[in-house]
Amino acid sequence: MCRWCEELPIDPHRRHYSDQCRFGNLRCYAPMMLDPEQIRHFKTEGYLAIPDFFNRLETKALQTEIARFIDEDRLRNVATAADGITPTTGLVNMQMIPLDQHSDLFRAIPFCPRVRQSLSQLLGDPVVKILDQLFLKPARRGLPTNWHTDNAYFKIADPLQGTAMWIAIDDATQHNGTLKVIPRSFKKKFRHFRDPESDHHIRTEIDESRAVHCELNAGGVVFFAFGTPHATGPNPGPEDRTGVGIHFLNAAQLTGALTEGRRLMSNIQVTGEQAQGGQEKYGADYSARWDGIVAQLSSG
Repeated sequence: MCRWCEELPIDPHRRHYSDQCRFGNLRCYAPMMLDPEQIRHFKTEGYLAIPDFFNRLETKALQTEIARFIDEDRLRNVATAADGITPTTGLVNMQMIPLDQHSDLFRAIPFCPRVRQSLSQLLGDPVVKILDQLFLKPARRGLPTNWHTDNAYFKIADPLQGTAMWIAIDDATQHNGTLKVIPRSFKKKFRHFRDPESDHHIRTEIDESRAVHCELNAGGVVFFAFGTPHATGPNPGPEDRTGVGIHFLNAAQLTGALTEGRRLMSNIQVTGEQAQGGQEKYGADYSARWDGIVAQLSSG
């Protein structure tokens, strides 16, 4: 219930509360508990889509921060003219990595109660956050990100013990290049090679006949295992389409051969007895700051 007015959820069947209480205050959200079928789906299919994971105010806060990143010119075009070197000038694929170095919101997001609870259920404790990034597909000229698996970068021993949390910052559809995945394929090893359409990515060849397009409204989330092949399509539509990816793994997997940008990795313990709310990385505890940061950013 709301910690200010003690109201109960408007709809008892929803897994989180409405955006505001009757006094206009941000709701105090209880942790989202995934049900056994959702956990089974992740562990057998290699992904789990959850619509409305973040509420309207949280989604607005995420959109506000990304608008600031754009205004501050923090994104860069990673697409190349099929040679891995020469930047494209018309069609583009804009990326920013990392995010937490530039934002209290992205420092706090792993400690949102629903995020922590979901990660504990999917990966088991303790969970470590290692990386965050965003991709923006500009309207009418956004290029795709080609098929790959995250484990081709991170190389952990059990590809089901790592997950990306992909957040739809804008409404994401098949027509504007939403995330797509290949179910039940996380155990297979795919040969990757340098992607000539990017200045640093790798890619693999995939039979797309089994691809699932994860269409979500803004604020929806897809968790997908490190071993799950995934890609995003182009955006020929009239509105920008942005997705944020945050990467987590069970701490036992840190002994593996993590190779993707070690200098950019956070290695922040998010769950478990040793979790410090990011104190070890940021010099401050973010474990109880999510609601306050959201309220500040969404009030404008």
